[in-house]
Amino acid sequence: MSKVFSTAQEAIRDIPEGAVIMMGGFGLCGIPENLIRALRDQGTRNLTLVSNNAGTDDYGIGLLIKNGQVRKMIMSYGGENKIFEKLALEKKLDVEWTPQGTLAEKIRAGGAGIGGFYTPTGYGTVIAEGKETRQFEGKWFVLERPLKADFAFVKAYQGDPMGNLAYRRTARNFNPIMATAAEVTIAEVEKLSGIGEISPDAVHTPGIFVKRILQGARYEKAIERRTVRKREAVVA
Repeated sequence: MSKVFSTAQEAIRDIPEGAVIMMGGFGLCGIPENLIRALRDQGTRNLTLVSNNAGTDDYGIGLLIKNGQVRKMIMSYGGENKIFEKLALEKKLDVEWTPQGTLAEKIRAGGAGIGGFYTPTGYGTVIAEGKETRQFEGKWFVLERPLKADFAFVKAYQGDPMGNLAYRRTARNFNPIMATAAEVTIAEVEKLSGIGEISPDAVHTPGIFVKRILQGARYEKAIERRTVRKREAVVA
């Protein structure tokens, strides 16, 4: 059975209400833009999203939040999205704040089949409330459980029909680990190559983890907060 889908709409058509979805990327870098737009258009609701961030008001995961499709966010940063901020403060959106490194390790543990791990991050704070703590060599640690999902949306630079993926730069922050931690991983790529065209040494996610793959139609590659240097005065 072919893993290749012609459109993002076809690839996400069976995602049900209330699904838990991991969404790769870091900020607005390496995010599955086409899959997010398709899910927005489909209108699937009561979603729980696992992501490093909440996107911006009009881009990335922000599109789903703005459309009222998200019930809960498991995340580490939300500072660039005013709509998310408003809903979170008004208790209209459930948010499970997780330190960024802990979030990454929880996802990696989910993909690796690890039952839990101890970390010193968050000990003595609200992050540790209700969690098991233990002392090792005089230092306190918090037990964190793994994260898994029904679906993972990931974005890679290059892929092949078998689902092998190669990422570029910042896209490697969360996409590779999320690809291993979901029942169904759906990948969108900028370049869909033939089988054998990606060197085995360049594969970051083996195809065994990917159930569906498609070539993205367009990529805007937005910037969260543009910072530019002031132009120097021109001397006539």
